[in-house]
Amino acid sequence: MTPSADFETAVARMRTQRRQAEQREIHYHEARILLLISQFTTPKGGLDGLTKLAKLDFLLRYPAMLERLLPGGEASWPVGAAPTSPERLAVESRMIRYKYGPWDQRYYSVLGSLAARSLIVYSNSARAEFRATPQGASAASSLAATPEWAVVASRIKLLKRHFNKSGSALKKIIYDRLPDAVDRPWRTEI
Repeated sequence: MTPSADFETAVARMRTQRRQAEQREIHYHEARILLLISQFTTPKGGLDGLTKLAKLDFLLRYPAMLERLLPGGEASWPVGAAPTSPERLAVESRMIRYKYGPWDQRYYSVLGSLAARSLIVYSNSARAEFRATPQGASAASSLAATPEWAVVASRIKLLKRHFNKSGSALKKIIYDRLPDAVDRPWRTEI
């Protein structure tokens, strides 16, 4: 092979590896959002609104911030669900400070992908309501039973117990009690 051909082969391999990493990352976000929506789906309703989804997802992705809001702080965590030392210093996936607080631009594609695979449904009213379908609830249950997702599932139950509030109420709690998460310019990482 010529140096040019070696270079082209290396570039093609790096592109393939990057695409594979991006695909794994999107699957991760889809799984987390499916678990969140499924836990908040009841026979009478679902997770009400993008604001609520984004605020709950923020608390899920930033467990050290969630701990600051829990009534008993560190003592509130179920066994095995407390953030690890590395989690207290980092986050699993950064969010962006946007108009109404933490936001991730992937929500639209993640929700669309879940809906396209019939794992969730959502109303198209003024404030979307997201519900897990029976197929989505089954998939979420299977995910929650795996060691990789058990802690996330446990944290989502904690979110439902303490923060099953409207999106506006969650936004107010975050603004009032976590100013370091929102006192920054728009479109900057949290």
